[in-house]
Amino acid sequence: MRVLFWGTPEFAEPPLRALIGEGFDVCGVVTQPDKPVGRSRSTLEPPPVKQIALEEGIPVLQPDRPRGDDFIAALREMAPDISVVVAYGHILPAAVIDFPRLGTINIHASLLPKLRGAAPIQGAIREGHTETGVTIMRMVQALDAGPSILQVRTPIPEDETYGELRLRLAEMGALALIEALALIDLGKATETPQDDAHATYASKIDRTMTRIDWSSDAATVSRIIRAYDPRPGAHTMARAGEVKLFGARRADGSGTGGGGAAGEVLSIDGTGMVIACGEGAIQVTNVHPAGKRRLTPREWAAGRGVAVGERLS
Repeated sequence: MRVLFWGTPEFAEPPLRALIGEGFDVCGVVTQPDKPVGRSRSTLEPPPVKQIALEEGIPVLQPDRPRGDDFIAALREMAPDISVVVAYGHILPAAVIDFPRLGTINIHASLLPKLRGAAPIQGAIREGHTETGVTIMRMVQALDAGPSILQVRTPIPEDETYGELRLRLAEMGALALIEALALIDLGKATETPQDDAHATYASKIDRTMTRIDWSSDAATVSRIIRAYDPRPGAHTMARAGEVKLFGARRADGSGTGGGGAAGEVLSIDGTGMVIACGEGAIQVTNVHPAGKRRLTPREWAAGRGVAVGERLS
């Protein structure tokens, strides 16, 4: 089976490596253009999947948009039997989705129809889901609305961050993809339509979503911080300026009240910093003040970035 792989970020790496490791004929990789990095923006950084493709001698396409006669002609030369899309980053037109003889399938990091959209992993943590997973689905023009071929479930531990869950789901997605392709190849894949009435959405992350509201209860604040750990980071304002917080969990005994006003720093020691919420309190283990490196709360306090009794906002 000749597979055309579409993907860009780290989440797409395990599925691509799984395809190569299982002996699939990956005839090409389509990924986004290299990104300028650094202060001068003069250095171009290739997407993670491009680096894998180059190492394996796989042809790479990097269109600004996946459309146009020249691009379709390049796809024809690759002659894929099926396309696999994993966090590629652009909506594909119908002509591209339907081009391979077996169509196009996608790995989506949620239990569809829940959390369709761009940020399902962050959404699952932020919304307090106790379970999530991956769905292998057939792509259609509507957003994440195609029939499900295979789903794999996993619980979400109370203290798991977005980064940790992303790594687990990427590996789960890779294994599920191999299983789904085997079923398709044998003609035994069952495609189950999604129930649109139960669809929910996890939109692209914007800055307003990552602002911490200290009037919320400790469980909610902890989820907001973990949902954006390690990137882009949940942020708040201190006396010394904006700071991002990481490594959040509910503080011991926080269920009966944090002992201070919402946003007040209650303690700082070697284990972290405890901050009062609208109900209860949380502890964070790392902070990243704007323009500085990541610090422990004790280091931040020693540099007079924060003090016990100060209120974050």
